[in-house]
Amino acid sequence: MAHKKAAASTASQKGNRRGKHRGVKRYAGEVVSAGTILVRQVGSVIKAGANVAMGKDFTIFAKKPGIVGYKSITRDKKSVFVS
Repeated sequence: MAHKKAAASTASQKGNRRGKHRGVKRYAGEVVSAGTILVRQVGSVIKAGANVAMGKDFTIFAKKPGIVGYKSITRDKKSVFVS
């Protein structure tokens, strides 16, 4: 039999992770260039509108240069566009 109890090294490290830096990166009225990240999110909380595309990790980015805008689709749904 072992004379020492095994320590749980991974369970104690759960609270020491860095943040994911998610959220809105460019707000309405800001001028952006093509490829600029507008929103980082989990799931499609904010939908992609005109001149905007969504990556495989639900990151929304600008396809063309312009001014960022947000529009309400319904009471609880929003979309982002670049005009």
